Amino acid sequence: MNYDVFNGDADGICALLQLRLAEPKSSVLVTGIKRDIELLDRVNAKPGDDVTVLDVSLQKNLSHVQRILQQGARIFYVDHHLPGEIPEHAALKTLIDTDANMCTSLLVDRYLQGQYRSWAVVAAFGDNLNQSAEQAAGGLKLSAFEIGQLKELGICINYNSYGNCVEDLHYPPDQLYKSLLSYQSPLDFIGDQQSIYKELQAGYYDDLMQASRIKPEYDNDHVAVIVLPDKIWARRINGVYGNELANQAPAKAHAIVTHNNRGGYQVSVRAPLVNKAGADELCSEFPTGGGRKGAAGINHLPVEQLPDFIKRFSEKYGWH
Repeated sequence: MNYDVFNGDADGICALLQLRLAEPKSSVLVTGIKRDIELLDRVNAKPGDDVTVLDVSLQKNLSHVQRILQQGARIFYVDHHLPGEIPEHAALKTLIDTDANMCTSLLVDRYLQGQYRSWAVVAAFGDNLNQSAEQAAGGLKLSAFEIGQLKELGICINYNSYGNCVEDLHYPPDQLYKSLLSYQSPLDFIGDQQSIYKELQAGYYDDLMQASRIKPEYDNDHVAVIVLPDKIWARRINGVYGNELANQAPAKAHAIVTHNNRGGYQVSVRAPLVNKAGADELCSEFPTGGGRKGAAGINHLPVEQLPDFIKRFSEKYGWH
């Protein structure tokens, strides 16, 4: 049996799209909302099974990786988050690069030698790696308008991954992946009037407009903290809104705070685009935090700890 385990955001979905367009396989799809990262917990492999893991932290899934290897399965692991110590095992193949300008789909693109590069470009834009995306798009002979289309698609697919549960999303990530798999090129998906793209676009712009009306809880020249209301639209827009603000003020760090279903907060942190560093370190100071250098988050921040987070966030990014 084959298992495809992937983050439900643009990077995870587009990484798997490239692989399965190049190497079609029937598989059990294991995915979820963006913050649902302990996905290997759901894989009960048997000897001879193949498990592909994309854009999911190895550090957060280490015990499950060890268990699956002990069960006799093979694992192909591609990711760009801090991995911790990578196990050495004959049945484990890893492609891991934590460079701040790298994403999982670009790693898959490198592995496939550019066979479905336009999907990697979509993913890089979705991860707000605009320079990397434009660089990857350089050899595709696309017009500026078409590159803009890929950028907006990446943002909209990424937007669809945020929420406290799958029900918060417009489409479950596995369903969205299956819809996209029918298209060799993302431009074909964009051009198909029967596709679900129009609904994703409309949802994104509506939620973004509502978020833009919220005044920051804390704001200075170096950092901004925005606390969004306890609404479904706020849970959907939080990560993509952080990217939007980062692009507007690239020298500033941003934190978007939303309510979670545990009575606390979920936090999305974006390091300044001019210095994409430290977001993973900051968030890892909190028990449910993690991520990558330029973008990271905390799954559960108790309400009373918000002032402490703001203090540490401000100190991290230059306001003392």
